[in-house]
Amino acid sequence: MAEEADGNVTVADGRETSGRPRSGAERAAEPELPGWLQPVAEAAARIRPEDMSRFLSIDDGARDSAVLILFGEDSSGPDLLIIERAHDMRSHAGQPAFPGGQVDPGDDGPIDAALREAVEETGLRREGIEVFATLPALWLPYTNHVVTPVLAWWREPSPVAVVDPAEVASVHRVPISELTDPANRVRVRHPSGYVGPGFTVRGLLVWGFTGALIDRLLWFVGWERPWDSAQMVDLPEVTR
Repeated sequence: MAEEADGNVTVADGRETSGRPRSGAERAAEPELPGWLQPVAEAAARIRPEDMSRFLSIDDGARDSAVLILFGEDSSGPDLLIIERAHDMRSHAGQPAFPGGQVDPGDDGPIDAALREAVEETGLRREGIEVFATLPALWLPYTNHVVTPVLAWWREPSPVAVVDPAEVASVHRVPISELTDPANRVRVRHPSGYVGPGFTVRGLLVWGFTGALIDRLLWFVGWERPWDSAQMVDLPEVTR
């Protein structure tokens, strides 16, 4: 899934699926989540398009895509699954991201696409994952993709690793405690002039669209801790 170089995201009109009233059948079908994850589900239900972006219209030719924001838990506590793109890709080489990609004709919508891409990129077992929400679809003008963030609970974790080295350089389960640690929070400066939120974790600099999504989620869920926004990092050449 390509990421927006300048960090701008735009909400796709009429494509958001969160924030609307849920039917009784939908509530009955919701997966049972651990207590620490309940605030995420509650936040997802109230996030509106304007909470994620100031742009509320998109290009008619934008391509539908999806990313999987997969919450898990192991001995290090709650975590998120993040991949590092291959370092020799044509664009966004070496950039950390959530698993995901374009919605293919054979996919049953963005949720199916996000899960399929995650399997193809990391080898995880799809059967152990419970999707519990989606966020408003966001437009990335630079790549002309409309991206639906899919939130899921890793009910039965499975081993993950690089499946195709031509696309993925590494796979990481990043503890949320490291993402919320003020020492790991930075602002990232791109040569284009873009400045946005970033995270220095596991030897990675998470920035751009992925960094912005994590930043917004931490704030909405109430997990964000005070940090020094004066901490600035210039992007290394490999990520530009």
